[in-house]
Amino acid sequence: MLRIVAGFEKVTDGEVWLGDKLVSSTSVFVPPEKRNIGMVFQSYAVWPHMDVFQNVAYPLRIRKVPKQEIEKRVLRALDIVHLSGLEHRMPSQLSGGQQQRVALARAIVAEPKMLLLDEPLSNLDAKLREAMRFEIKEIQRRLGITVIYVTHDQAEAMAMSDRIIVMNKGVIEQVAPPREIYDRPKSRFVADFVGLVNFLEADVLDKDGTIRIGDDLILKVNLPDGDHKRVIAAIRPEHIVMQHEGSGIGTVRGTVLRRYYLGDQIDYFVQTSGGEIRVTCNPLQGQFAEGDSVVLQIQHAFAFPL
Repeated sequence: MLRIVAGFEKVTDGEVWLGDKLVSSTSVFVPPEKRNIGMVFQSYAVWPHMDVFQNVAYPLRIRKVPKQEIEKRVLRALDIVHLSGLEHRMPSQLSGGQQQRVALARAIVAEPKMLLLDEPLSNLDAKLREAMRFEIKEIQRRLGITVIYVTHDQAEAMAMSDRIIVMNKGVIEQVAPPREIYDRPKSRFVADFVGLVNFLEADVLDKDGTIRIGDDLILKVNLPDGDHKRVIAAIRPEHIVMQHEGSGIGTVRGTVLRRYYLGDQIDYFVQTSGGEIRVTCNPLQGQFAEGDSVVLQIQHAFAFPL
């Protein structure tokens, strides 16, 4: 998809518009160099024989931009990506995160209308990857340009985007803001791909959306279109409150099978009459031991066709 938008591939069907300009169709093709698009690849593609300044200046030199203008724009781009003062360093003297910033600076120095990022953080360690997410988002806000960012990292997508497109084997499953993708997924694939989720088979008790999981868990959900006697209920682990006692609609008794302490949260796996349910709890809200009898209060659930 990115290669089509950038102009590296021709379309066999459909159209690509940048703003109000048609740049690609079966009869129209604007070459990549005339689309004014910046691209950052998964492998940084930073030239090892050029210093930071020369790497970033390269697109401007190709366009024969005057020398003084090149210097001004390169220094501004390096300031935006927090690399001021490193103009004369060679790539071999830079960390992975710094090399990624050089690639970003090179992509934005020509002031593109659009920036395409192909999993640019996948080669970085976890802490640096998280820091760079916010850096890139801040750069996008400062420049005010459209960014298409391809990632398989759900947290990255949720943290950075205004709108998420979830694709499954080339087919778009859902287009929506992050909150809607997470809270109201349109398909089982989307629910499973974005965040953790429990899938449990359920009987439909009435058309108003009352369903029963196992022997005793009654929930209210929005039913999928069509006449269904059974559905798949989807419940996120953090949408469950676990306690020692409780009753009523949305509650179910169970036994803690396993627990995993992760520092900021504890993951529990609880056996209920409807199947095993994963629950995520804050350690400050109380802790449970393996073998404990507990009550789960389901706060939110959605349903998909079986």
